[in-house]
Amino acid sequence: MKIKLLIVALISQVAISQHRSCGMKEYMQQIMSDPQAREQYLKQQELFKAEYQRVMAEYKANKAAGIKRTTNATLRIPVAVHYPSATTATAAVKTCLRNFAQNQINILNADYNATNADISNWAGVSDLYPGTQVGDLDVEFVLATQNHPAGTGLVNGEVAVTFGTDFLNAGNVNCTNGCNDDTTWAGYMNFVVKNITGGILGFSPLGGSPNGGHAVVMDNNAFASGAGCTGYVPGAPYNLGRTVTHELGHFFNLDHTFANDNGCGSDDDGIADTPKTGYATYDCPADGSVAGCVPGEFALTMNYMDYVNDACMYMFTEGQRLVMLSYLNVIKTQYNSNTLSTPEVAKSRFSVYPNPNKGSFSIQFEEVLSDFSVQVVDQSGRVVLENDYAANNNMVQTIDLNTTATGVYFVTVKSDNSVTTKKVIVQ
Repeated sequence: MKIKLLIVALISQVAISQHRSCGMKEYMQQIMSDPQAREQYLKQQELFKAEYQRVMAEYKANKAAGIKRTTNATLRIPVAVHYPSATTATAAVKTCLRNFAQNQINILNADYNATNADISNWAGVSDLYPGTQVGDLDVEFVLATQNHPAGTGLVNGEVAVTFGTDFLNAGNVNCTNGCNDDTTWAGYMNFVVKNITGGILGFSPLGGSPNGGHAVVMDNNAFASGAGCTGYVPGAPYNLGRTVTHELGHFFNLDHTFANDNGCGSDDDGIADTPKTGYATYDCPADGSVAGCVPGEFALTMNYMDYVNDACMYMFTEGQRLVMLSYLNVIKTQYNSNTLSTPEVAKSRFSVYPNPNKGSFSIQFEEVLSDFSVQVVDQSGRVVLENDYAANNNMVQTIDLNTTATGVYFVTVKSDNSVTTKKVIVQ
């Protein structure tokens, strides 16, 4: 019955149209109607509230003291992508869908680290939004490759992409809440890609739980970007992967910037640097063209948590970053770090300096590695440098990216069956 109620609610929310639609509110109603799920959710939200108060107090104290934001270790989040309808996919289609999953992860890494190409649009309109700054969460989403759940058929070294599994299937004894979660996949950041009826592009809990095997559920025509694969073709105007950015924002406890979409009453997203807005914005309005609730303010339509087209959303705010950071501080230990090809013990095997740099930097090893390889990729996943080093007896290796453009890059060192990745900023 719960499954039927969710489907009816989602279908009744939005008629088939070209406007963006999100099923988060209906999904949360379903969670809150389940006593056990409700209790678990409220406990996690209490932890978030306490952590948010701590993070905000620290942020305000540092700001008053003129202390700039310190650079923390990049949080690496293990990802699993599920295509439950791809039961008869050929080997070629499976390869395409794995690449498709990586394409979406590349988009998320750019959007959440504010390294997306269209973030440059902000410079031309920022004066319209005094007090609002771009937020950079400093995370790295990575397809998991190790210690997969038993019975999934995946082996070490194989990416966590599944085809035709019983994730979200009512016959799966491990899933609850209408089978929008699956404890078999607890500890992963799960993305489920399937056909969603009723014009809904995707949905997620408002504050998800990796321990509960929660997932961001996406329509098969609103996932990733590019030509797509058989049965999974991104459809304009939601063909740039930003719907996943939006829904994942909900998972990290961000509400819509327009809150409940019912006018300029008491509802708000609770974040100071997102101007109060009474209603969702659709299509692709010019930046600064939609009035906010406060005279003289404008709706932050380019924000990922509004409803505009993919091509017209391009930023989170600093206030949203602080919310997501606080929530991640609560749930990050729920992610299984041993599912990544970089074990925790290997993370300290080398350091990169200077960072940021001008395109030339050094890799400082803690011990001599006789044979290793270095690969540098940009935020889109393009390999910009790849070298093998043999019979090495130095503890420092200099890397020169020459004329590489400014931006965020990921340096991966492979040696002795271990893989370690660190983020580098080129200015």
